[in-house]
Amino acid sequence: MLKNSAAAVVLVTLLAACAVPASQAPVGRRAGAPSSTPLPQRPDVPTSTAFRAPRVMNLPGLEGVIGADAGRLVQQFGTPRLDVWEDDARKLQFAGSACTLDIYLYPAAPRAQERATYVDARRSDGREVDRAACVRALRR
Repeated sequence: MLKNSAAAVVLVTLLAACAVPASQAPVGRRAGAPSSTPLPQRPDVPTSTAFRAPRVMNLPGLEGVIGADAGRLVQQFGTPRLDVWEDDARKLQFAGSACTLDIYLYPAAPRAQERATYVDARRSDGREVDRAACVRALRR
């Protein structure tokens, strides 16, 4: 009986160490769950960093995606699975059974609206897939 009690105390201690306080728990939503909340706005970006204009991808089949802003991309593909900001750059991820599409948005000038400049696509197993085919498969 003493062995079982000691094992239970150790187990409870280990579980308590893994717990994350509610104030530190990540906030998010399930992938694919519908959301009525608006897309997040750009965070304040320090102006002291030197601006670098992005390179813009130019491949056939990406017309209407490259150069589009976030609102236009949501109109085309629906609510993104991920919407991640890093400084003035943004990544929107759209996913379906055929593929996962990552669209990277950057401003063309300091404080300008972010626009899609690069697209990456992959299957659920991580293998690359034709970007234009993925765009066609995920468009509404």
